[in-house]
Amino acid sequence: MPGDVPPPYADQRRQGLETLSEVFQNKSHVRVIHYSCESFDGEGDQFRSPRITSIAVRRLDVGQVAYFSIHDVAEGTTQLTGSCAERDDLEREMLKRFYEYVRTAGEIEYLHWNMRDARYGFDAIDHRYEVLGGVPTAIPERSRISLSQLLLDIYGTDYIGHPRLETLARKNSITMLGFLGGADEARAFAEGRYKELQQSTLRKVDVLADIAERACRRTLKTDASWWVQHGGNIRGAWDWIVSNATILFFIALAGLVLGALGLRVGELALRR
Repeated sequence: MPGDVPPPYADQRRQGLETLSEVFQNKSHVRVIHYSCESFDGEGDQFRSPRITSIAVRRLDVGQVAYFSIHDVAEGTTQLTGSCAERDDLEREMLKRFYEYVRTAGEIEYLHWNMRDARYGFDAIDHRYEVLGGVPTAIPERSRISLSQLLLDIYGTDYIGHPRLETLARKNSITMLGFLGGADEARAFAEGRYKELQQSTLRKVDVLADIAERACRRTLKTDASWWVQHGGNIRGAWDWIVSNATILFFIALAGLVLGALGLRVGELALRR
């Protein structure tokens, strides 16, 4: 069939849906996480990894958010200046508080968006704390759930345009108030616009939770075709038919009833 995709895609989609379903069945043990950092473009010391500037962790079940930031640490201790040594101390304290949260939370799964490597991800946060002399409480791979990858598995690679997170949120009319792109967040920190940075980081965990819930309910709007959304092959289409058999039965029954009524009306008209 034209537009068909390889059968393995149907398996990826099924696994993605199962994982998302498990996330919401166990949502009291799931946290949505996102963080901001300095620019990747080599501003400042080119040999230094980008500083972590803020981290937001949102409970998926009740929406309560824990927020960690250099600015909040500075408010409780001293003024935030341009001193690199001072910012190192503040960042270390912020990450210490974050890892204390991780330790206290225990066996928790973390739902994230593209936090996948040493450039931007859990490993990047661990690295920064190690550089600053700390010992991170590493979040194991099995506890990291990539929402961005789940959506690729479920809807295919062309399900939305780039940048995917912002485009997807707008397509689904999810509020973007205070939302900043990664480069804009880095610029906000560099320019001392800390409240804007806070609002953006907090907004993003809300957006991620909203997108995940809509995907789980099968109400998320994407650019993927019906064919691709349902497995991209005959098996996927059949699975959809089976899962919606009751609805299809009543639609067919209604069609038969309306058809019969139409014939009856026609017969009465002819008799007149």
